[in-house]
Amino acid sequence: MAEGVRARRKAERPGEILQAAFEEFVDRGYAATRLEDVAARAGVTKGTIYFYFETKENLFVTMVRELSRPIHEEMEGFLADHNGTTREFVRAYLGFIYKVIAEDAHFREILRLLIAEAHRFPALVDEHDERCGTPIMEHLRQRLEEGANRGEIRSAGSLDYPQIILGPALSLSVIMLLFSDRKPVDVERYFEAHVDLVLNGLLPRNGEVS
Repeated sequence: MAEGVRARRKAERPGEILQAAFEEFVDRGYAATRLEDVAARAGVTKGTIYFYFETKENLFVTMVRELSRPIHEEMEGFLADHNGTTREFVRAYLGFIYKVIAEDAHFREILRLLIAEAHRFPALVDEHDERCGTPIMEHLRQRLEEGANRGEIRSAGSLDYPQIILGPALSLSVIMLLFSDRKPVDVERYFEAHVDLVLNGLLPRNGEVS
């Protein structure tokens, strides 16, 4: 029994260290975070951290990768499973993005950390974009292009730059990072306003696709 508990605790330890590192990096930033503070938060010794992670840099990189993994997997599942018209897809797509922004603190804070430390970890930023950002944007572009070919939406410039469609969602993420609960946002109303803006902006004009 005791051996089983110890083995389980050992298996859980890397995850606990990564969560403690996430909290320290969020609170202090990369430069000011000390491994002894991560160890204290995780309830382990500094030597234990070195057993799993060679350096603070390695700890940061692994933390970003591992805590981002569930988000990447969930997004891949959504993109693979969702069908329907372009309007239905856009609403569901934005709904998924808003769910992540509103409910997943890991997503918001990791985004902030990557922006803040982009000069220090350019390869990690590129990796994160290749695993998450680029596939999301490319899938959105393809679905919009298919909708334009069917005459459901206009063949507008947003097909070349689908990032524009996500602009309000990213703005909400920034607002939540900057103000937290000090300036609460009605996320549901904000979302509906965003959907209305996008879908009305993409509708064919005068019954024709331009």
